[in-house]
Amino acid sequence: MSAIGELHSTLERELSRVVVGAHDAIRAVTIALVARGHVLVQGVPGLGKTLLAKSLARVLGGEFKRIQGTADLMPTDITGVHIFDEARRAFVFRPGPLFADVVLVDEINRAGPKTQSALLEAMEERQVSVERDVFTLPPDFLVLATQNPREFEGTYPLPESQLDRFMLRIDVGYPTRAAEMDVLGRYGARIAGAPADVIAELAPLERALIAAARIEAEQVHVAEALSAYILDLASASREHPRLSLGLSTRGVLALLKAARIAAALRGAEFVTPDDVKEVAAWVMAHRLALTPEAALDGASDLELVRALLSDTPVPR
Repeated sequence: MSAIGELHSTLERELSRVVVGAHDAIRAVTIALVARGHVLVQGVPGLGKTLLAKSLARVLGGEFKRIQGTADLMPTDITGVHIFDEARRAFVFRPGPLFADVVLVDEINRAGPKTQSALLEAMEERQVSVERDVFTLPPDFLVLATQNPREFEGTYPLPESQLDRFMLRIDVGYPTRAAEMDVLGRYGARIAGAPADVIAELAPLERALIAAARIEAEQVHVAEALSAYILDLASASREHPRLSLGLSTRGVLALLKAARIAAALRGAEFVTPDDVKEVAAWVMAHRLALTPEAALDGASDLELVRALLSDTPVPR
């Protein structure tokens, strides 16, 4: 088995021990992990988003930190702050929760714009600047942020610059009846602490496996016609009459990387349009801004991604 295949099967096996029916989410997280991207998880409360982040941190063998988005959360609450050490007679930096391998920003849209912007440098450059000092974050630093798309009171919608920093957006819906029955069977008999007990038993993977998976993904060939197809999708999104904002150049790169990793996951030597279509909704939807008329008509970003895929000619 290839390294990237082994990575995905390990994540699938271990995370499925805790999180039920999250196969698509686990595949998306695998792609983001290999590409060093960040993931925005969108869905109503109580569907296992926090559980997925904690389990992932355990399997990666790294440190997990959680940041709860609130209106009074300040930038220094997440980046850290210098405090005066009496013993040393000097200011010492006390790192915030951003200094972890997996960081869950729960209800990110409840944090104020100033605090949201403090995440931009960390997500893009994997470093934190506090006053005149620059501190490097862990090499596999991964942000999983959640937001409830149906809740608007007391929230601050993420600006386009923030959304563009997330490589993928996963839309988590209600599980199937069979999956929910499985949840009841696993955890319904225990009164307390059931998921935490299982998380503690998860086996961490070999960190070298991630590096090997990245090397394999880089060896997947991308034809010029495939690159042109991705650019055609981007151009169509920018010119679509029901969209006021199309796919950015960062989004184009993310789409290519994600498609390349998807091809590597199925053991292919080159990327096909089907690989692009598989990851398009994860990469594109949150980067598109609907026109006011389209929003009033009840259109969704996912519908427009499907329309773009349907209308854009596929290379032969």
